[in-house]
Amino acid sequence: MQNNHNLQATSSLDEWLSYLENSHFKSIDLGLERITAVAKELDILNPAPFVITVGGTNGKGTTCRLLETILINSGLRVGVYSSPHLLRYNERVRIQNQDLPDDSHTQSFAYIEQHKKESLTYFEFSTLSALYLFKQANLDVVILEVGLGGRLDATNIVDSDIAVITSIDIDHVDFLGSTREQIGFEKAGIFRTNKPVIIGEPDIPYSILAHAEKLHCQLSCRDRDWFYSAEHNRWHWHNQNRNFENLPICSIPIQNAATALAVVQYLPFVISEEIIRKSLQEVELTGRFQTIKVEHLQPIASLINRPIEELPRIIIDVGHNPHAARYLASKLIEIKSKNSQKITAVCGVLKDKDADGVLLPLLSIIDRWHCVTLEGPRGQSGQDLFAKLQQLADKNQLAIDGKGNSSIESGIKEAISETNKNDIVLIFGSFVTVTGFLELL
Repeated sequence: MQNNHNLQATSSLDEWLSYLENSHFKSIDLGLERITAVAKELDILNPAPFVITVGGTNGKGTTCRLLETILINSGLRVGVYSSPHLLRYNERVRIQNQDLPDDSHTQSFAYIEQHKKESLTYFEFSTLSALYLFKQANLDVVILEVGLGGRLDATNIVDSDIAVITSIDIDHVDFLGSTREQIGFEKAGIFRTNKPVIIGEPDIPYSILAHAEKLHCQLSCRDRDWFYSAEHNRWHWHNQNRNFENLPICSIPIQNAATALAVVQYLPFVISEEIIRKSLQEVELTGRFQTIKVEHLQPIASLINRPIEELPRIIIDVGHNPHAARYLASKLIEIKSKNSQKITAVCGVLKDKDADGVLLPLLSIIDRWHCVTLEGPRGQSGQDLFAKLQQLADKNQLAIDGKGNSSIESGIKEAISETNKNDIVLIFGSFVTVTGFLELL
């Protein structure tokens, strides 16, 4: 644990973040007692007249993003709290789709520091700060993305008006349990009595349904209460009351867009079909199967001494668990079915993640691998990750081509250098991997 060392509202954001990272004896300490006490003292448990809480294994960020886009386009004042960030802490708190300046965060941190009675984790501190900033901003709606699980996550101190679960899969087993039923129970902790619950997961664990029934929630489930289908360049969504035909394909996963549309049906605001269509065309989120625009690649072209127009297509994706990897595989198969592009992957996975579950769906799709080293206490060397990949390939009687790299930068440089302009370089895995690439830009 680290002492405050006289940090003030005028101290730099980096100094504050360093303090937050070391101010509690555990980096993750699930439970709501400490944070609730401070939130009551600061009167920030109701950060806006309407609150939506979004939980799930994958798809939280993109679902929040589309809801945010729709609500802002409908003329409402909206705040979004999300995590983790890719490049800057400021990405975690958005108001009207804008990150806030450093001094907004440092002033908020200083105010919370004055009022807390015991140490808080980084995520607890950051959640309180977001709620404080939202309360000051006089918003119509706040959207809270759950950090880990739900029941004991810091965001769950707020009683939301709608709870959303995007998907359920195995992840964070040390904290949430090793079965979908256990994980479902933890995620269902964000439900509130008599309030709407939207479920985007098609294979719903019984624990979720049982908890919703116990609390008399208004349950709205995919493939039971609302439906979607996609074909060619359009998709369709309907429930008992509304039918949206020929919606534009958007840059986020359709299942998450469909979940967001199910949420819209329960909002107390007038939202037109025109706004929904406009928002689907606009919505995007960094790091989610994102193709990097050519004009942003000049630093990479300089790095490998190659004309920018000769660079391959570069896709980044923060898929770091088996569920996300299966989705990523489906997108790559789609691309390969249209033309036989070679795909070279730059992959880094933290050592506490299910590397086999992440690598297996992609084994037969990736043509060449660069496994890269991630630094830090949870980091894993590129050599160790490549050894796991080799073992997995042998077990599945597949031949793979690739190597372990000593750093993210060296893996990216090599991968792009050895790839033709008509091919694809996929940079994926941990947020740390994608952040390493974005920092090169």
